[in-house]
Amino acid sequence: MKVKICGLSTEATMEAALDAGADMIGLMFFPKSPRHVTLSQACKLADMARGRAEIVAVTVNMDLDGLSRIRELVGPDIVQFHGSEPPEACAAVKVMHGVKVMKAVAVSERADLEQAQFYSIVADWILFDAKPPKGSELPGGNGVSYDWSLLKDLDLAKPFMLSGGLNPENVVEAIRQSGTRALDVSSGVEREPGVKDETLIRAFLAAAKGANVSGS
Repeated sequence: MKVKICGLSTEATMEAALDAGADMIGLMFFPKSPRHVTLSQACKLADMARGRAEIVAVTVNMDLDGLSRIRELVGPDIVQFHGSEPPEACAAVKVMHGVKVMKAVAVSERADLEQAQFYSIVADWILFDAKPPKGSELPGGNGVSYDWSLLKDLDLAKPFMLSGGLNPENVVEAIRQSGTRALDVSSGVEREPGVKDETLIRAFLAAAKGANVSGS
């Protein structure tokens, strides 16, 4: 079971995630998000994670100049596109920067899964997240979920990751319903928006990894 802890912004919570076995860590580059980090902060956090977990730069409709600066200064392993970026934008960054690409797809019903097929041609990962609540300025990290069973037996050319409304209490059930082998969590391990909780991070990772070992 691969687990990504997203929206990390402090050294203490980064260390908690790495120590507890996170496979990926997400750094948020979106000023409207309470989890946003500056390039300077991101460089320090990425240095902590390098060689211990894959570093994911989470972006939302960012221009090529911004993406280039992140690639040059932070050196992520994966660039995550969490906005309305078309497949060709994902492909361009992959070719230009030689980096893996993850594309988020917003889900509320089965028909929403169809757009993942277009992105799976160029993306290395597809992340299925819940559609944001009406009026939200954040495309993700809203703490809302969807019918996880929509992903059961999904036939997709690339690996996918489940996100949206996950927390230590429901993650085992989410794995059972979806059949996923990869998870992404952000708000579900926070004590308030943007403030990660080390205890919740460890609890989530223990539950997720334990579910995999037990075959749940």
